Amino acid sequence: QVQLVESGGGLVQAGGSLTLSCAASGGIAVINSMAWYRQAAGSQQELVASITSAGTKNYADSAKGRFTISKDNAKNTLYLQMNSLKPEDTPVYYCNADLRIIFSNQNQIYWGQGTQVTVSS
Repeated sequence: QVQLVESGGGLVQAGGSLTLSCAASGGIAVINSMAWYRQAAGSQQELVASITSAGTKNYADSAKGRFTISKDNAKNTLYLQMNSLKPEDTPVYYCNADLRIIFSNQNQIYWGQGTQVTVSS
């Protein structure tokens, strides 16, 4: 069973930094892409950053210049280095993966359980 387990969230002051991690496990054959989304209560889910298997990265305008997405392919672990954090960066962050499991020819989307980031002003 595929699992995406996020970690690294917490409380930080504005201007500070946090690094989120997302470890993918469970019979994975191929990871096509991974991404970080965030969602505040009562708001729509927002794509923060994504990275493909080829290493192509994409960032939301709100993340450009402050956040860096990276991936350790050997560990199937996704990272999000967040610098210069602002109070509006506060929502729950979710890890997302587009992958194919062993003995399957179908790609599927999986989600982590989310990790809370709170930035105090």
